[in-house]
Amino acid sequence: MSQPIPSLPSHVPPELAYPFPLTPRKAGLVNPFTDLIPKIHQGPAIFYGTDIFPGPGGGGWVIRRSEDLKAVYSNTTEFIKKGNGQFAAMIGESWDVIPTELDPPRHTAFRMSLNPAFTPRKMAELDGKVRDRARSLVAKFKDQGHCDFVKDYGVPFPISIFLDLIGLPQERMDQFLDWEFSLLHTNDMEARGAAVRAVKAMLLEEIEKRQKNPTDDMISNTLKLIVDGRKWTTEEVFGHCFNLFLGGLDTVTANLGLHFFHLATNPQMQRELREDPTKIDAAQEELLRAYSAVSTMRICHQEITIHGITIKPGDRVLMSTPLGSNDPEVFENPTVVDINRRPVHLTFGFGPHRCLGAALARRELEVSYREILGSLPEFRLAPGFQVPFFLSNIIHIDELQLVW
Repeated sequence: MSQPIPSLPSHVPPELAYPFPLTPRKAGLVNPFTDLIPKIHQGPAIFYGTDIFPGPGGGGWVIRRSEDLKAVYSNTTEFIKKGNGQFAAMIGESWDVIPTELDPPRHTAFRMSLNPAFTPRKMAELDGKVRDRARSLVAKFKDQGHCDFVKDYGVPFPISIFLDLIGLPQERMDQFLDWEFSLLHTNDMEARGAAVRAVKAMLLEEIEKRQKNPTDDMISNTLKLIVDGRKWTTEEVFGHCFNLFLGGLDTVTANLGLHFFHLATNPQMQRELREDPTKIDAAQEELLRAYSAVSTMRICHQEITIHGITIKPGDRVLMSTPLGSNDPEVFENPTVVDINRRPVHLTFGFGPHRCLGAALARRELEVSYREILGSLPEFRLAPGFQVPFFLSNIIHIDELQLVW
């Protein structure tokens, strides 16, 4: 692990540089939450992962402690978001994913413009539509006695909600599935670039339609928003819609797969939630902590020293919520799921860039718990089925065969 690496930046101590096991962008049978993350927490507070990001020069710093992650989340001077997603760069352009790739003060202005549309109260107004989508999907498999939970529910459910939000017909789901796979589940940079172009073209076409004929959807509503005393530009509206596409699909799918994996392998927890549904909210928060799935990135803007390690301008820093939400210095026995814990976790980030869609994600998860636990008898993993954990910047399960 400590052997010199030829392409290592000169300021990186070789003994702190080694492969990072949580983001290889491939599936395996090792449970990262029980088998990998505890081992990482036995190591240094900060180290250099040599292969974190896809493509050449994919190294970056990993900060494992929750306290240090919070400090970086809150530090918008030494660490910036601009360009961290690199989606525009893939196709030789420079637009921003909004608000994800913005920095203060621009980020502050756009978040103030967007926040009223994403409050828990606003998301609660979607409850009927979200519940109907969940029920229609569950109805397709509840009498079969089995399903691939990811394929039959975890993937189509959040996509159906996204299509509703931006006013597109459900018939376009297969197309969105193809784009999502190319954007988020492959190292083929050509395929990823093609998907970015396709999503951009589709969104710009829909934005033009709403400019001519507004409806009651998020595209039309974003066209009405004001920032710095003016309406958003078409490019800015597109940047936000692209962010909705990225954030509204894969992260909820990941959470659903991981949470229902836990329920399938812990029948006593299923029974407890069925017998007392008032515990669902607490269980959901603890599962969000225990199976925190998303790692984002910051780019060092000004040189800074953390725990004696110098981070230089241009260095990339991995913000791993799976590490922060399972930090043994903050959570006693973090691999144990305790629904009485009531954790303050990092699953949705921290500070000014905390996930804009957190209330919607919680709503989708809560509805899923209630509808599935209310519709299916006790479910478990299919006999002989081995769970494939896909390790990347969004840890998820590729397939989840359940029986009941």
